[in-house]
This record gives sequence, structure tokens and C-alpha cells, in this order.
Amino acid sequence: MFQWRNIFKGLTMGISDLIPGVSGGTIALVLGIYQSLIEAINGLFTNRWKQHVVFLIPLGIGIVLALLTISHLVEWLLVQYPQPTFFFFLGLIIGIIPTLLKDINYKQSFTPIHYVLLVLGAGLVAATIMVKDNEMATIMSNLGLSDYVLLFVAGWIASSAMILPGISGSFVFLLLGVYPTVINALSTLNIPVIITVGAGISIGLVLTSRFITFLLSRFKTGTYAVMIGFIIGSIVVIYPGVLSDRFLFIISVLAFIAGGLSAYILSYIELKKTVVKLN
Repeated sequence: MFQWRNIFKGLTMGISDLIPGVSGGTIALVLGIYQSLIEAINGLFTNRWKQHVVFLIPLGIGIVLALLTISHLVEWLLVQYPQPTFFFFLGLIIGIIPTLLKDINYKQSFTPIHYVLLVLGAGLVAATIMVKDNEMATIMSNLGLSDYVLLFVAGWIASSAMILPGISGSFVFLLLGVYPTVINALSTLNIPVIITVGAGISIGLVLTSRFITFLLSRFKTGTYAVMIGFIIGSIVVIYPGVLSDRFLFIISVLAFIAGGLSAYILSYIELKKTVVKLN
């Protein structure tokens, strides 16, 4: 059945993927659709593909709407109010960690090796802040074949990051120097660039989702430990610092609380749905 509420969920994922440091995979976890998303992407090549397409279409509509319409707003927020914007997502991400730990029943399921995996995952993502450029690359113009190859490969790599909680696809674009070009293409509807990056993302999503499915089926607790570590590490990457401006500080605190409450409310809603289904 076509679920209209998934358009909103896709919209939220699309917004998060526009912001460096914020992972669409993390937002999918917050929204309670991460495993369903992975299963749907893998199921596109099975005899139940129609069922999975119906699940993915509203998500895709929401993501595309966010990329094509809200990219202007996100650019404006990141320029005018970066601190409150990042603090909102910081609250959202921190708010989901207790739910994930509860989902995996970490007190009973975690062994010392799982805590090691968690710390390693957190350290790996947190370390990316060391290679973060202070100056953003310029928008690429007069694109040649090599530029389109770079954009395709960037989309491929970024898609792997997008689907992994805690790792930002936009941050990968930033590291590869194509972030301004991709955002500008979305804002100006540069179709050749959008198609090139989109093709890379599509192929990467299919391959990465299969790998994650394998890990969740064989090493579920270990995979959750690494994912939670990724999310904890992303807090370091996203944290924008505290400015001396009192007004911005208050707004940032309110944005952080709003993000945390959003995570709690969404987790509570998904928990109620699960209880209803079980009954």
C-alpha cells in the first residue's frame, strides 16, 4: 500500500543529506525505517519488486522534493544561521542513541568486542574532522569528461555514506571538492550534473545495501555497535562550537532541544506502531 507519510520521511532524509556532517541513514533510523529501506533496495531485483517499489516511491518523492526545493532554504540557513541549524540535527542525532541501544538490548547482547567496535566506529568518523577543509571548493564550470567521471565516482562513494548511519554523503562531496557544484546543480536544475551524480548514487545504494543486509543477518550486534559508534563520532563532526552571541546561543539551545524532542517523539510513534502490530 502506498504510504503518504513516507513522503514526509523522505523529505526529512533529503534535507539531512543536504547538510555536511548529517547522515540520511541516521535520519532513517530516527524515523524507524532503516531496515525496511535496506530491504526495499535489495528487493528491487526479486519477484516481490512491486511491493518494494511502492515503499520506495513516496520516499523518493520526498527526497527529490527536498533536493530540488529546500536546497535553497538549506543553503540560506547554513550561511545565515549555521549554529542553530547544526544544533537541531545534533539534538536529533543524540536523541536517537538511547533508542538504538535499547533496540539491540546492549546490556545483555554487548560483549567487550562490541564496545571496542563502537569506540573504533566513533573514532573513525570523528577523525574525519581533521581533514575538513576550512575553505569550500569553487563551483566547477565548463565540465569535461574527467569532471563528469569525478562527479559519478563522488556520487557512488557518497551514496555508501548516505546509507550508513553517522556518515554524511554531503561531507564526502565536501572532501572530494564537488559539494558546491552538486548543490548549485540542484538549485539551478543543471540536468547533466544531476543525472551523473544520481547515476553514481543509484549504483552505490544497491551495492552498499546488499553489503549491510549481509552484515545485519550474520553480525547484527556487531553491526549495530559500529553504526552506533559512527553516530557518536558524527557528533564531533557536526558540533559547530558556541558563539558569544547570546541570542544565537539561546536559539541554538532551543534548536537542540527541539531536535532531541523530535527524535523522542518519532521513536515513541514507531514503538507504538510496533506494539499495535504485535497485538
